[in-house]
Amino acid sequence: MIVTRLHAARLEAAVEELADLLVDTVDDGASVGFLAPLDRAAAVAWWKERAAAAASGHLAVWTAHDGNRTVGTVTLAFPDKPNSRHRAELVKLMVHRDSRGQGLGRRLLAVAERAAVEAGVTLLHLDTETDSPAERLYRTAGWTVAGVIPDYAANPSGVLRPTTLYYKYVGARAEAAASSLTR
Repeated sequence: MIVTRLHAARLEAAVEELADLLVDTVDDGASVGFLAPLDRAAAVAWWKERAAAAASGHLAVWTAHDGNRTVGTVTLAFPDKPNSRHRAELVKLMVHRDSRGQGLGRRLLAVAERAAVEAGVTLLHLDTETDSPAERLYRTAGWTVAGVIPDYAANPSGVLRPTTLYYKYVGARAEAAASSLTR
């Protein structure tokens, strides 16, 4: 598998494949902000809207390819406020259902975490559906539960579900936190 960062022009060129991945993810029941069945045209339009944010530096998007097919993606969203430039949100970590169970989600997560450190970010956060398969990935990758919000979002079937918020210190901040535990 090859993991590549998509800058704005490459993101625009990849919207069709990314839309296929998004539709597959929603159809498989993952709660990533859309209801099923997700119209492919809506998925294409959603990805096209991300290109401007990628061009401005507010989004960083990576894709994983298996041959000529996009089988995974992850995005970091960077805030535009001066008081929050130390953090980023991990969003839309998706792996095609045919490629799950091979460590790709963990690899994409690690790529995003390293990129965050390179960008000077020290705190990452995310949210995911409570009791979803994604929770195991985040917990085993060292993410910390910040809390649970009941009835936060509807799953693809339209049923309101709780969402678990996670955070993780990365880079120098993670090293400082780890050294304070060993004192």
